[in-house]
Amino acid sequence: MRILNTSQMREADQRTITQMGVPAMRLMEHAGRAVVATMLQRWPAIGESRVAIVCGRGNNGGDGFVVARLLALRGSDVCVYLGGRSDQLDGAARTNLLALASYDVPVHEVFESSAWRASFPEVTSSDVIVDALFGTGLTRPLGEPWITMVRDLNNLNVPIVAIDLPSGLCGDTAELIGEAIDAEVTVALGALKPPLVVTPGSMQAGEVVVADIGIPARVIDGLDRPVTSLSTRADAAGFLKARARDIHKGDCGRVLIVAGSARKSGAARLAAAGALRSGAGLVTVATPRGCQQTVSAWMPEYMTLGLEETPLGEVAAGAAELVLEQRCDVLAVGPGLGQGPDVELLVRTLVERTAASLVLDADALNVCTRDATTLVGRDGRDLIITPHPGEMARLVGISVEDVQTHRIEVARDFAMERQIHVVLKGAGTVVATPGGEVWVNATGNPGMATGGAGDVLTGMVAAWLAQLVDADAACRVAACLHGIAGDLAAAAKSQPGLIASDIVNYLGDGVLALLDRQSGEERYDAHGLCALTGNV
Repeated sequence: MRILNTSQMREADQRTITQMGVPAMRLMEHAGRAVVATMLQRWPAIGESRVAIVCGRGNNGGDGFVVARLLALRGSDVCVYLGGRSDQLDGAARTNLLALASYDVPVHEVFESSAWRASFPEVTSSDVIVDALFGTGLTRPLGEPWITMVRDLNNLNVPIVAIDLPSGLCGDTAELIGEAIDAEVTVALGALKPPLVVTPGSMQAGEVVVADIGIPARVIDGLDRPVTSLSTRADAAGFLKARARDIHKGDCGRVLIVAGSARKSGAARLAAAGALRSGAGLVTVATPRGCQQTVSAWMPEYMTLGLEETPLGEVAAGAAELVLEQRCDVLAVGPGLGQGPDVELLVRTLVERTAASLVLDADALNVCTRDATTLVGRDGRDLIITPHPGEMARLVGISVEDVQTHRIEVARDFAMERQIHVVLKGAGTVVATPGGEVWVNATGNPGMATGGAGDVLTGMVAAWLAQLVDADAACRVAACLHGIAGDLAAAAKSQPGLIASDIVNYLGDGVLALLDRQSGEERYDAHGLCALTGNV
């Protein structure tokens, strides 16, 4: 499912109108009908409710006028508040505004703050509010009277349905450029937009519903780069194939995990468990000799390899030679290694010399911040990094806040510059490829913000890479299943009670859910709406 920025969405509209012959009025009608369909699903008695619709002067306001007409036909007590003068409207928006006169829908022009203040007491008696002030075209913070309108509406204890975007958000970035509507439901028209799927913008959107308004799929698929998409359960399930009856463990991939230190031996176990529960046929944990007995005692299913260690209990640089002698399809390095000088030299040696595909996480990335040129892809070998926002910030040399407000752009730029795959963890995990494609994961929950969850994902990425070969698919499947397992664990244990081991324990159930043997797929209805679940 594509995620379109402002220029791409505008181009999709224009191609649909000019090349496909779909009138703008029809697109606006479809948009309004989709919003009303969503409202009916949520509030079946909406025809008995009082609805206030705040509209802008552009096409977003035109969508709101269609909603007003359709709700009036259903018996709703509808009132429209226009943030401007009616003579400032043109095109399809003006036509739909004029049509309201035939349905006795009052329209109040609130082009000044004083006019809004005079009308606001009437708004407070509404059961539902529809936000149709601004769509994707906003590029700067709201001014008056709109900022006063947004503040007042947010302070009411009344559910708000936003059309396309909560007003105040920019359609190109998840960054909050100013104050914005805090919606309970957002109906995205034609396609998702970046602030609907990535924090902090997505925190304003509530539940997001994507509405088919008549833009053909081939139009959206034919849009120019950059290509950003939502990675859903259905997408991930498409990569999974039934195993052959005569398959053996060697066919399922050999994963070698270099992890652990005297203070962080648990990270090695979690990464290995994540790899095993993700289907890797053979998993070996290479860890300092002082940790080997502890690590091996946790699970009988993986093998261990004791490595030379430093006085601090970290892997010694000289252990690289033994690691390089081991047979493996994927080498995962980093969880719990520590950040001493020996670890830095070990990581650099492994990255430079191994022929196996690489997954780097945690301390392997932390030591690379001293020489980030280590992280460069090369022909014939995949290199995947799985940083959390703090690690990404150190690699790029910016603040964590900048990473979080520009997650898609930061991950894409780094992946393209270094010709590697980036799995940027967090709410809406971002997978970026060397070719510039980006997927935003739609599964997971806040309970997964717990120590060790990232170590589990490292092992999962390595296991799926060993089985699927395709690095794009491995990253997307691992991120999706990681979130599904977290969602199942949270349902059983609660979000506060969720720990990393719970994610491991629910990975098998996650695969069943992904294969639709349990509930959990996106929900579709007769109106062509897709109600997205998870953190979206």
